[in-house]
Amino acid sequence: MNRDILGQIILDFQKDKLPDLIERELQVNLELPLKRATVILGPRRSGKTYYLYSLVKKLLNRGISKERILYVNFEDPKLVAMELSDLNALLEVFYEIYPNNKKRRVWLFFDEIQNIDNWESFVRGILDKEQAYVFLSGSSSKLLSTEIATCLRGRTLSNLILPFSFGEFLKQRKISFSKYLSSEGKAKIANALRDYFSFGGYPEVAIYSQEREKIIREIIEVTIHRDLAERHKIRNLKVIKLMFNSLVEAKEFSLHKFFNFLKSLGLKVSKNSLYNYLDFFAEAFIFFPLRKFSLSFYSSEQSIPKIYCLDNALIESIAGDNKAKKLENLVFLSLVRKNLETNKNIFYYPLGSGEVDFLVREKKQNSLLIQACYDIANYQTKEREMSSLVKAGSELRCKNLIIVTYDREGEERLKGRKIRFIPLWKWLLAEKEDLVI
Repeated sequence: MNRDILGQIILDFQKDKLPDLIERELQVNLELPLKRATVILGPRRSGKTYYLYSLVKKLLNRGISKERILYVNFEDPKLVAMELSDLNALLEVFYEIYPNNKKRRVWLFFDEIQNIDNWESFVRGILDKEQAYVFLSGSSSKLLSTEIATCLRGRTLSNLILPFSFGEFLKQRKISFSKYLSSEGKAKIANALRDYFSFGGYPEVAIYSQEREKIIREIIEVTIHRDLAERHKIRNLKVIKLMFNSLVEAKEFSLHKFFNFLKSLGLKVSKNSLYNYLDFFAEAFIFFPLRKFSLSFYSSEQSIPKIYCLDNALIESIAGDNKAKKLENLVFLSLVRKNLETNKNIFYYPLGSGEVDFLVREKKQNSLLIQACYDIANYQTKEREMSSLVKAGSELRCKNLIIVTYDREGEERLKGRKIRFIPLWKWLLAEKEDLVI
């Protein structure tokens, strides 16, 4: 690439004013005392670029000169032809423009760097030779797994950023919350929850609410075409779109049944391809398959997964106003945001006549059992949910039993076990340590 273009990219960032930002909950160390790159992973349109901007702002607020900071977005059209050699040239030009940086620490932010082939060796070279803190972003979990060359494994610390949490959504709306709230404060939160419940937390959707339906449709189209079809060279778009819709609508997803469904439509695709497509959706953080808990790894892996979406906007767009599904989805996402991993710390727990929606395990201990139930006004519904929790609690020796509802709060006992009812808004704003007795 022409070095003048690289210089232009560097200097444009120096002169451009950083946009206004919503403070995100994710915290990372800006001066990591290790030779590792800090990686920000997340789905498309979750706010990764703006999060990197927020880190730059924090550095500027600490008195770090902007000349010591390099930010490059590799989805910039001017960089479409960039190759590995151009990455090295980029760093050379940066030091040519600011030669004093050779003698001091610098901060390097590379946004969507996985677009450049063999980028790993470039980053490894920086970590080994330069006085630099490196920050990377990407839209695929493979940025940290199979696509990373052996030379970079063990040289990264990963962080997942999703669309706005409810707390971040309230910040965007300038609504404050605390342990004690006035009637007006509760009303504002309740009003915000209605929007968040239906349309989720994509930053663009939250900020430009008048255009939200159009934005959501565009996000879905770009996700299917760029993150799935283009990235993995999938030609059968109809199968991908049908699978996307089925995953959004499904409570549990049987790949065998979906295969037979496609067959009935006259669509030819192998089961192996469908397994790959499901993996691709998970790698792009679009869907989270959740397995049942079993002490047998094989049994857990062979179970039919429950499917959760990265944002309620997808449910609204495809499945409509399915309140039960939306509430359960938000409860699941809140657990992921608390740094709990699916199929390692979070499972569902099957019972003979039902199931418990979520089992939380930490350090090989069962710490929390959760039912997500939109409305428990019906006596039989409440009895069923409570009985399932008590039975699972006895089997798993877990005393922390919770039912998350849309608006019910309180405590009840069944067979000597206490069950807490937590309204959704409180659950979404709670810290992890507040949930375990």
